Amino acid sequence: MASTVFEEISPADFFYRNREIAGFSNPVRALYSALRELVENSLDAAEVIGVLPELYIRFTYVSGPIDGSAIYKIRVEDNGSGVRGDMIPSAFGKVLSGSKFRLKQSRGTFGLGGTMTILYGQITTNTPARVISSIGSDYIHEYELMIDIQRNNPNVLRYKTHVDPEHWHGTIIELSAEGDYTRAAPKILEYLKQTAMVNPYADITFVDPRGRLYVFDKAVKKMPRMPRETKPHPHSVDVETVQRLITVTRCNDLFSFLTTHFLRVGKGIARRLLEEAQLNGETSPKSLTPNTVAHLVNVMKGFTGFLPPDASCLSPLGVELLEAGIKKELNPEFISVVERPPSSYSGHPFIVEVGVAYGGGIPKTGEIILYRFANKIPLLYDETSDVSWKVTHGLVDWRHYKVNLLEDALAVVVHVCSTKIPYKTVGKEFLADRPEVEREILNGVRQAARNLMVYLSRKERVDRDRKRLDVYAKYLPKVARFSTRLSGEEKEPDVGVLLRKVAKSESPESTEA
Repeated sequence: MASTVFEEISPADFFYRNREIAGFSNPVRALYSALRELVENSLDAAEVIGVLPELYIRFTYVSGPIDGSAIYKIRVEDNGSGVRGDMIPSAFGKVLSGSKFRLKQSRGTFGLGGTMTILYGQITTNTPARVISSIGSDYIHEYELMIDIQRNNPNVLRYKTHVDPEHWHGTIIELSAEGDYTRAAPKILEYLKQTAMVNPYADITFVDPRGRLYVFDKAVKKMPRMPRETKPHPHSVDVETVQRLITVTRCNDLFSFLTTHFLRVGKGIARRLLEEAQLNGETSPKSLTPNTVAHLVNVMKGFTGFLPPDASCLSPLGVELLEAGIKKELNPEFISVVERPPSSYSGHPFIVEVGVAYGGGIPKTGEIILYRFANKIPLLYDETSDVSWKVTHGLVDWRHYKVNLLEDALAVVVHVCSTKIPYKTVGKEFLADRPEVEREILNGVRQAARNLMVYLSRKERVDRDRKRLDVYAKYLPKVARFSTRLSGEEKEPDVGVLLRKVAKSESPESTEA
């Protein structure tokens, strides 16, 4: 009888064997995913130090068929915070090593990002990645490295420093990877366009393999507020989280443990929670047994006295910035942007922002054009699986808002920001239909759509009045001329004065007044 063999693999080895779950499933999707991961890291790095992002992206053809899977060199430069010299190997050469695991809003979620891109480039071209970075000190650090997949460790091939009297800060990543740019180009360009829409304060320059230049200039010089790191909300924790907090806490009693390590838990709330759990507040948390910890967590999940989480850990765009981004990229005739008040699901705070754009530069497709964003990241794949699609195509009756989808050009923009975006997959392409998130998106769309309905009603009234005025302008001179002849008068009355009075009384301003 054959025996079962058990083995252990590293995180790098796991993603090497299962790279499709991180979005690197084929040469088309992989090229898009590589660009996306590097761009999002660069945007985060600039925002964390409060500078307006400036990104330069270049794809260079290396070898292989022009139309098909080929080798491309990818280069992404930013003006962000940079990475400390001694941390560069771990940051880019070790899977699941990064700075995105803190409890605040950020684009990255799983700590894969640039490392997964470098891993994909390595396994498809067997060439090292080049990383140049500085935090604004006297030196710029340059590495050539590969990833030891079996051990999940960086393998530094070359390292040198450059003196930098100008104290440049930022990061440059250059790597070679297999991809199919011809088929990936529409998604890549759409991704950059939508990234510029949801980051209207960023300058993005892209040079494609054929040398064509695409420039997305910033529309504003204002950035959204920076998110602050927060504590876990009691409704969002599990037994493992509480056990970890107990391991690191310096608190000597349960009462101070609850008020120190959990969000918006004051003395009164902690006292009522401990009474409901029938635990002594003076008990040391380190003395709790696993069963007692599990009991405490169960009581916390069912306790109704907790305050909702605050939104200081979130960084929504705000009405002004989202409106500026939509105007810059879509140039609509009308736009309504709504920012919903903070809400939460399972103890995780989130904010929904919705924009409804009509006419102008929006193409007429016979259906709603949906733009989906999560933590300022465009979501381009699996659109029909997203909760936003369910809301905009299934729960909203656009006829009620005077929109004829067969004739009108309509775009809906949905942005969800949270400390924990409810993605359905590791690929981060569509949101699960959590009831709380669905409700906020629906309310936001309805609120923006009501503003559109008011605009369309006014536009319809103005068009109707204009047509009536055209009739007056066409026939009143004739009526005046024939009336003058019939009455035997020599001078015709001035109908212009009458037409001006009619036009003034039927203008939108007079109607609104």
